[in-house]
This record gives sequence, structure tokens and C-alpha cells, in this order.
Amino acid sequence: MDLLALKNSIKVIALIGMFLSVFFALPLFVGIFLNENTNAFMLFDLGLFVVCLMLFIALLQHQVKMRIKDAILTVNLIWVLLGVLGAIPLMLSTHIGFVDGFFESVSGFTTTGATIYGDIEDLPKHILLLRSLMHWLGGMGIIVLGVGLLSLINPTGSMALFKAESTGTKLDKMSAKIKDTAVKIWAVYLLLTVIDMLLLWVEGMSLFDALNHAFSTMSTGGFSTKNSSMAFWKDSPLILWTTTLFMLLAGINFLAHIKLLRGNFSGYKTEETKWYFIVFLLLSVGLTYAHYTQGEDGLFESMTHAFFTISSILTTTGFVSVNYELWGTVATVLILLAMLVGGNAGSTAGGFKVSRYVVLLKNMMFQVRRLLHPKAVTSLYVDGNRITYDTLGVITGFAFLFIVSNLILTAYLYAQGYDLMTSLSAAIAMIGNIGPGFSKVGAVENYHFFTDTEKLVMSFFMILGRLEFYTVMMLFSRSFWRKF
Repeated sequence: MDLLALKNSIKVIALIGMFLSVFFALPLFVGIFLNENTNAFMLFDLGLFVVCLMLFIALLQHQVKMRIKDAILTVNLIWVLLGVLGAIPLMLSTHIGFVDGFFESVSGFTTTGATIYGDIEDLPKHILLLRSLMHWLGGMGIIVLGVGLLSLINPTGSMALFKAESTGTKLDKMSAKIKDTAVKIWAVYLLLTVIDMLLLWVEGMSLFDALNHAFSTMSTGGFSTKNSSMAFWKDSPLILWTTTLFMLLAGINFLAHIKLLRGNFSGYKTEETKWYFIVFLLLSVGLTYAHYTQGEDGLFESMTHAFFTISSILTTTGFVSVNYELWGTVATVLILLAMLVGGNAGSTAGGFKVSRYVVLLKNMMFQVRRLLHPKAVTSLYVDGNRITYDTLGVITGFAFLFIVSNLILTAYLYAQGYDLMTSLSAAIAMIGNIGPGFSKVGAVENYHFFTDTEKLVMSFFMILGRLEFYTVMMLFSRSFWRKF
């Protein structure tokens, strides 16, 4: 790694670290207000800010000119460091080991929502808020926040970093400058979070619970302040339906929300968004029937929990309103299908993404037409845009990596002695950043029982899924390192 790349990475990481320490001040203030012991956390946060500030000042005159390789390396370093920096306050305030803290922190920032804590309600309030805040920052991608700041330093560098983060967000030529796009995304993200929080508060949650769950909902994260997750409010259907709605909104491309503020509904008319709602409705209706025939709830209650569950799993949020494992095998199949779909590109949701299924499905039909009419001159289009062979190759490669990664993690966990359903659903939950699965990692379980080695392996796969494979896989290429 050359000196220029090193300086680029350090300056970006220092900038991100400073803002992370500023955001960490929010749970600190809550802890101080509630007379909780936050001394160690406060010293760490202050130290983090000072160290990052000193590094940034030392490189103040350095002009960041981020090459794509620098950006890829920086993004990977940032996500590992986020896991470390998030783990430290958890270790200091809840007295857990580093691996547990790292797993919880990575789960938070990647918006996976898998937890190692057995009794969540026993945690200090500032730690509960810290966990939800990790979700909120990671949801839209802390790199996007950094991009908005980096554009003040160097537009070229910020563009390279934006591309490397690979959240699926497309610029779509909505803004002349990437900084403007990043600011608009965060503005809409904040606005929806505040609206969700206020509605939940009015509907019966405490202000603290409403804030935490708004953070977790809009980030499609899933950390809750209650041991039973959203099942704590299972007798408040208005809260469940509100959360269902905002999870669905979080699973839509945020550029569609930005367009809506201009009175433009075109973002909601894309093929991806249409299929997103079609899949949601089909799975929700099917799960309603499965729950209604298997459980003791009435039709409205069955519909409430079924629509909530599909919204939660489809958007990779991971909230739970009831133990869905009691609904029978049909329900299990429907929920597994939802786990494999994911949200829209450009949303805070994880998973495979509906847009990729749309392209692959259209390509399948396209190939059938070519076989039937070999002399016809045709092309593959989505929303009127021609899909190039390069784009199709990237999507096909992603599908291969998604399948192989799930098989590898499933095989690894199965080899450790876990049953097949635990291994398979945990793999999909980690790579898709979903959280809950089935069997030992089911709706009412946690991840504490895994060994330290297994937690580290799963942490790697959470980051792999969050960065959508290519950004991480490039690090294993010999040609990537050849010029460093």
C-alpha cells in the first residue's frame, strides 16, 4: 500500500470517526440524564474524537484523490473499524467480551439485528439507544454520510467512495453533485424517522421506545428495547400496522421518496417497486391464511401479524410480533421465500434485492425468445432502459456469489453440529442482514450460544452481505494488491 493510499484512507477514517463520536454523544446524554454509569463510555468517546481530530488536522493539507482501489480498501477498513469502535462501549457498559461486542456492533451497523443479549430489558437505556443508533447510521450507509462530507474535500474522491460502498443507491442524475444527493437522502431518511417516531409515540409507546423503534424501523435493522420485540405491543394493532407501513417505505428506493417531494410519483411506478408490492401482498395473504388456519387468532389478528411478519422479513428488518414458527410448514416456506427476496435497490433493506430478480426473470424470458426466434434482433429492457451484457454479467455474478456464500456458511455451521434449519436460516439471516431465522435462531431466540469463532465467521458474512460481495471479494484478488 503506497503512502498516498494510506493518507487517503486515514483522512477518510478520521473524518468518519469524528462524526461517529458526535453521534455517540446522544446515548451518552441520555445515560447522564438517567443517572446511569457512563464514565468509561464518555472517556472512550472523547478519546475517539480527539485522536480522529488530531489525525485529520495532521492531514489537513493533504488533498484526497481517491482512486477506486483506495476507496474499496477504505470502505472495508471502515466497516471492520465500526465493528471494533461499536464493540468498545458495549464491553465497557455491559461487561461482555470483545467477540460478543464485535458481533453485536457489526450486527448493529450492518442492520442485521441479530443479538447476543438474552435479557435486553436489563440493559442500560443508553446502550439500548446506542444499539438502535448503530442501526440508523448503518442503515443508509455511514459511507453516504462521509460522501457528503468528502465532496467538500474532493469531488472525485467522494465519487469513488460512493461507488465502492455498493448499497445499490443510484445517482440517477438527480443532482449535479453527489454531495447534494447524499444530503437529500439523509434529509428524507431523517424526516421519515421523525414521522415514524411521533406516530408511535402518539399510538402508545413511550418517547424512548418510539425513538429506538423508529431508528430500527427506518434502517430496517430490528433491534428492539423489549425482550419480545414488537410482540410487546401485540395488543396494539395500530402500532403494528404503522411499523408495517414504515418498514415497507424503508424497503423502497429512497430516490423515489426524494422524487415524491417534487410531486413526481415515477419512482413508485418502476418495475422493481411494482414487483416488490406484488411479492409482499402475495406472501402476506398466503401467510394470513396459514396463520388463520393454524392459530387461534381471528382474521384481523391473523392479517395484522402476517402482514407485519412479511414486511419485517422481506425488508430484512427482523422485528417479531409473534412466534411465527408455530404457524406450520406452509408459513415456514413463505417466510423463507421472503428471506430470499429482500427489498429494493437504493433502500436500507438488505437481501438479494427485487431489482436483480426482475433482471434475471426478464433475461430468462429473453433467452427463451432468442431460442424461438434466433434471427430476431431484440434487447433486454427494464423500465425502458436497455440492460447491457456488462450489467447482466455483474448481476449473474452476484447471484452466484449469493448462492455460494449461503452454501459455504450453511455448510460451516452444519459441520459445527447445528441442525440444518438452524444452519441454513442463520446463513441467510447473516448474509441477507435479516436477523431472525428458524430453530435455534428463531423468532424468540438469540445468537449468544454460538462460539467465539462462529460469531467472528458470521460477522464476516454480515459485512460481506452488507457490502454486497464484490467490494469485499476484490480484496482476495491478487491483481487488486499488485499496484499497492
